[in-house]
Amino acid sequence: HIRSSPSCRAQLLTGGSSSVSGFGPFGEHAVNASWIAVQELEKLGLRDGVDLHVYEVPVEYQTVQRLIPALWKKHSPQLVVHVGVSGMATTVTLEKCGHNVGYKGLDNCRFCPGSQCCVEGGPECIDSIIDMDVVCRRVSALGLDVTVTISKDAGRYLCDFTYYTSLYQSCGRSAFVHVPPLGKPYSAEQLGRALQAIIEEMLDVLEHSEDKINCQHGH
Repeated sequence: HIRSSPSCRAQLLTGGSSSVSGFGPFGEHAVNASWIAVQELEKLGLRDGVDLHVYEVPVEYQTVQRLIPALWKKHSPQLVVHVGVSGMATTVTLEKCGHNVGYKGLDNCRFCPGSQCCVEGGPECIDSIIDMDVVCRRVSALGLDVTVTISKDAGRYLCDFTYYTSLYQSCGRSAFVHVPPLGKPYSAEQLGRALQAIIEEMLDVLEHSEDKINCQHGH
């Protein structure tokens, strides 16, 4: 029932820094496609004004619980984007939300939370403030050789756990992208270019939504 691994997370701050952390191998994924894809993204870079920093993280619940607050404290990012591999995916998938309960799968340390939840007492589901439908439409219109789709179920394993933990920490200022295993059907280069386009569109959507909020507050 293990659908995916939280293979990397990108923290993006326009006009400042961004960091990407990738998880190492797990289960049948001796080579984690999402970490490889993020390394391709690092080669490509992001637009001017966004610096990119890359991390690799073990597939471990307790490490995720420590790492996310630490990275937010270190970088104070505008947006955090996580990327994970899903063995069932055949498209690049934008996840709309993270879930708090149902975590029964053991991590690389043979551990899972005793409560089987991310945050005890937290809401059952948290949505990203990024409109994934808009991002999907925009990226699809670019004519890349990669299909992008939408999902509301990140899998109730480390990907979902990471996403919910980040959404809770950031009040929704996070996003998650699932990629398929390498060669099924996309190459590392294709996934890297797709991530670059997706993240830049996410930043644009977030900036425009904040401009509207600031304008409304100004009136």
